[in-house]
Amino acid sequence: MVDRLTSLDASFLYLEDPDTPMHVAGFLVLESPHGGLDHEDLVDLVQSRLPLVPRFRQKVLEVPGHLANPAWVDDPDFDVTYHVRRSALPRPGTEEQLLDLVARLTARPLDHARPLWEMYLVEGLADDRIAVVTKTHPALVDGLNAIDIGQVILDDAPVPADRPAPRDDWHPRRPPGPVALVWEAVEEVVQRPTAALETVRTAAGDLRATAGRMVGTAGSLLTALARTTVRPAPTSPLNASIGRQRRVAVARADLEQLKAVRRELGGTVNDVLLATVTGALREWLLSRGEPVVGSTSVRALVPVSVRPEEAADDDGPGGTVVSSLLVDLPVGEPNPRVRVARIGYAVRGAAQGSQSVGADTLVALSGFAPPTLHALGARAASGLSRRLFNLVVTNVPGPQVPLYASGARMLEVFPVVPLARGQGLAIGLTSYDGTVYFGLNADRDSVGDVDVLADLIEQEVADLVETTGGPGAVRRGPGSDAAPGG
Repeated sequence: MVDRLTSLDASFLYLEDPDTPMHVAGFLVLESPHGGLDHEDLVDLVQSRLPLVPRFRQKVLEVPGHLANPAWVDDPDFDVTYHVRRSALPRPGTEEQLLDLVARLTARPLDHARPLWEMYLVEGLADDRIAVVTKTHPALVDGLNAIDIGQVILDDAPVPADRPAPRDDWHPRRPPGPVALVWEAVEEVVQRPTAALETVRTAAGDLRATAGRMVGTAGSLLTALARTTVRPAPTSPLNASIGRQRRVAVARADLEQLKAVRRELGGTVNDVLLATVTGALREWLLSRGEPVVGSTSVRALVPVSVRPEEAADDDGPGGTVVSSLLVDLPVGEPNPRVRVARIGYAVRGAAQGSQSVGADTLVALSGFAPPTLHALGARAASGLSRRLFNLVVTNVPGPQVPLYASGARMLEVFPVVPLARGQGLAIGLTSYDGTVYFGLNADRDSVGDVDVLADLIEQEVADLVETTGGPGAVRRGPGSDAAPGG
């Protein structure tokens, strides 16, 4: 019996188009170790870790006539060097050049005829650094506890402690032929007639079926809106027809400074981060000549990570629970202290009241089961973003200790959350080793000035620190006096 994609993941693949590739991307900036980390080293590292992620050597195989959902099959032609590629910047490569390369790489759709991931080693960065860019399709990691290829190459020490190497006795099984695929599909239809109906709704080549599924999703969405009284998202320049080209920008903030602001103003670090994005969006809209009045807001879909017992100490231990909220960001509020208070009130109200949209509801509405918080934002943002929200802001807490890839210390890590149809901007945040890293992915035409917004985010953090008398200055990244992660 073949291992099939779920109908939800199959739909996710079918609804992808060249203008909206939905892979979750990101890039790591590494300090090159003694002797360097070259392409061959990275290929060897990935090859050694592939047994931990067996799906990464499988591809999607369509069933003739779309009689059933596609199947996961071993790729008999799997070549790790196809997926782990090499690129370079003209030395000494600047951050601007790196971001331009990341934007071009992440704008390219993955090849659905191969395993749905890619990795690029980028050489030539200034200050003896290298970068690793990753692209992974959410359908490839189909559970909240699944791991991504970018995670398994990292260790918590330059030389990993002795541990048994993952046994790699992988030999690709021959993919089933068309006749076998059809026969199994017929058997499944006989055994589970309802599966056939779902398959028809998600048929890749049938545009009417795809449109029908979107209408069905819209009907479910309207039902949910009636139950939750969620108003349509405000009109915003963030929602526009988008093209195939992207721009990527980044910002950084010191985690201890953000915690100090949180202690002074109350709420959570997530409240402070959302208030930072809100203040930056306010100044960005004003810089564009957009009307901003006291009641102006921007609706954000915010998949957040919370602890089950809502502990007051952000640093306390505990498991992670996914909660996805629709939050109206008060960009019309000029006072940064008041913005933080209003954000905290809005988040708590959304979590408890009518504007709360839980992870299970989002999965039901969007049709996608998210593997990570960033992927949850990508999946939930599909198709109907203009109706519910203006942008996605994902915040994924990461480890606060240094990590290493084959001895190369990871200095920075930036998420690149994909854009959905009609969505011009997505913001991903990841904390690591004392710093919060913002990755901004934008449509090149409608939000071409995303670098201005990134600068405004750092300025907003500085303003909040100054307003509350917090310690130190905002970290400005490589090239500043502050050491990475210090």
